[in-house]
Amino acid sequence: MDRDYTDKNPALGALYASHLDDVAARHDRALEQAGASHAVIYSGGPKVAFLDDYHHPFKANPHFVSWAPLTNLPYSYIVYTPGETPVLIYFQPQDYWHVVPGAPDGYWTRHFDVRVVHSIEDVAAHLPENRENCIAIGEFDDEELAFGIERVNPTTAINMLHYARGVKTEYELAALRLASQRAVSGHHAAEVAFRQELPEFEIHRAYCKAVSHTDPELPYSNIVALNAHGAVLHYTDLDRSKPDSFSSFLIDAGAQVHGYASDITRTYSDGDTRFQDLIDRMDAMQREIVSKVEVGVDYRDLHIGTHKMLAEVLVDAELATGDPDMLLETGVTSAFFPHGLGHLLGIQVHDVGGFMENESGTTIDPPSGHPFLRLTRVLEENMVLTIEPGLYVIDMLLENLRGTPAEKLVNWDTIEWLRPFGGIRIEDDVRVLVSDRENLTRDAFAAAS
Repeated sequence: MDRDYTDKNPALGALYASHLDDVAARHDRALEQAGASHAVIYSGGPKVAFLDDYHHPFKANPHFVSWAPLTNLPYSYIVYTPGETPVLIYFQPQDYWHVVPGAPDGYWTRHFDVRVVHSIEDVAAHLPENRENCIAIGEFDDEELAFGIERVNPTTAINMLHYARGVKTEYELAALRLASQRAVSGHHAAEVAFRQELPEFEIHRAYCKAVSHTDPELPYSNIVALNAHGAVLHYTDLDRSKPDSFSSFLIDAGAQVHGYASDITRTYSDGDTRFQDLIDRMDAMQREIVSKVEVGVDYRDLHIGTHKMLAEVLVDAELATGDPDMLLETGVTSAFFPHGLGHLLGIQVHDVGGFMENESGTTIDPPSGHPFLRLTRVLEENMVLTIEPGLYVIDMLLENLRGTPAEKLVNWDTIEWLRPFGGIRIEDDVRVLVSDRENLTRDAFAAAS
């Protein structure tokens, strides 16, 4: 690949020092709130499968990744003391069964006091002596890995850190742009594979090859759905055989750079002009929603507004009749679009803090009747979020409309036409600006064309 996604990336290296200053400032405030002197951030450990000696794929603690671009360094620790260079306890086991982490190398190393250890027992010597003045952040499946630190993930500190992560630094924004660019190369490869009428499994393989990811390296399991499978919101089965016909293709797939994720969805038609017209109408609607993203917008209002816009699409496509308010109130729009409009995006695909009103941990409930909305905050500058409206034929939800006033508002004949296509989702990753927005996804597609 022609882009530098390694930990030697000069563009990311130039922004990293300022990013660390912001991360340190967040921890300064969190430590002050917790009445502690040191934060010990644990990278985490791989989990062993039940009744086996096989480990599940390792997922690093996102708090650890926010400090250093080390997504595959289990049993390691960062020790942060305000005013001092952070210590990185870099675990490099002596192991001939597996490949062990190489020597610390990259733009991040000069910002840490790196201490390489070869056994878990060696970690203790590099931790603050007075454990009572420490807080630990991470998942400790074995309490011994906390080395006597009793305050693990204290609520006050964690709330502050989670709330702050909603706003991205320039370094994080650069990583997220690279993640979008990386994913777009996969989306192009997947569309080509679809046009070649390859089965879902082979389309998935084409995507992974283009982004240079193994399955565990993907930020989430790819949704590669042909035909009616597009109506299964989290379809990940990947048929190995070709379907009898190729009508539609929905792909929801991302990539990651240093742990920062992209999350992109596109839907394609295989020549049916009526379905292509509906895709085009949904694409136009999605662009209109994106155009409303800016500082000060309540994301709940954006979600409800999307349902009203979708109601117009349903009427135009002869899937339903009635005014937008009626279709919303009777549950028709929710039957076609049951998930939330989007979510925060960052180190985690569904990044933390989406429900938080403030750093004290007060939460904001989703609108009544919309329980799956993952973002309820008022938008702030440099948040990054997804905008992903959808329209699907989900029989169990549509059948719930039978026997209600909504039944007469639905055109069941048109649903029969749409069912073999499954559904449509268009998803972009968007940065929030003052009276503006940056569409990371559309920019990446434009740059690749």
